[in-house]
Amino acid sequence: MFPSQNTLKQTFFVPSVAADKPAPTGVDLYSRFAFAGAICCAVTHGAMTPVDVVKTRMQLEPEKYNRGMIASFRKVVAEEGAGALLTGVGPTFAGYFLQGAFKFGGYEFWKKTFSEAVGVEKASENRTAIYLGASAIAEFFADVALCPLEATRIRLVSQPGFATGLVSGFSRLLREEGVIRGFYSGFGPILFKQVPYTMAKFAVYEIAAEQILRGINTPKDQLSPSSMAVINLSSGIIAGTAAAIISQPADTLLSKINKQKGVEGQSVTSRLVSMAGQLGVKGLFVGLGPRILMVAALTAGQFAIYGDIKRVLGATGGIEIAKLEK
Repeated sequence: MFPSQNTLKQTFFVPSVAADKPAPTGVDLYSRFAFAGAICCAVTHGAMTPVDVVKTRMQLEPEKYNRGMIASFRKVVAEEGAGALLTGVGPTFAGYFLQGAFKFGGYEFWKKTFSEAVGVEKASENRTAIYLGASAIAEFFADVALCPLEATRIRLVSQPGFATGLVSGFSRLLREEGVIRGFYSGFGPILFKQVPYTMAKFAVYEIAAEQILRGINTPKDQLSPSSMAVINLSSGIIAGTAAAIISQPADTLLSKINKQKGVEGQSVTSRLVSMAGQLGVKGLFVGLGPRILMVAALTAGQFAIYGDIKRVLGATGGIEIAKLEK
């Protein structure tokens, strides 16, 4: 349906500054991956702030917000005004900008590092393990950057009078509870949530995209940008659904543990075990439906935006280990 990129290049002359420059490599290349990841995560998570506010309320106060997502939206707006739906948008944007940079940039870096360490042929044979390992390491470092801002966001959402915004909330949390209790008491739950989530997100995305590309039987470099966008969106929806289900229990625990101060001397692990016991399986999966919708949309949007920004920046030097032949 669409002419290949090579055909277009042979038929038309398109002036481009990037065309006169060598392809980026090394730090230049991975900084472009990181920037593309930062933008895609910040934009998508920022746009989903109203949904996340309602989801968090449903997790923290199920006795009050227990009539579904739409009814909970209406309740928040009726009691607190429409502005309440944007509570925490500052830390959300800032936190996921940093996280996206480490996550996507790190994933590309570690995927290449592992692939070169074992050789491209063996990497292709064991690509799922490489997808999982690269994404897990990247997410660990991403969570170190995200955790303080996520703790601030959850406190702002769960306690509307806590502070007026990102700077005041961040400062108060640091002043009253310190770095470890204030910002990193939820680090364990964030790892339990984000690492499996990101592993599923990247691995399922890569596998889904590989299967779609196999099905259409057209080389990747011959697909139009719009066709690649559709593939990124479709693969992202599949990946987001899987990632949401896997990470739901930890997401609930993260909201709970950041809602209030811990008891003096009580470890994070004991708090998690206690909360999990009180909630039970059903309680841990409260809000799963809305979260699947949110995460599927987020993930699809992220991969679509990430792919487009990489293309615009000329960041096409990432390693490919998928087997696309039938």
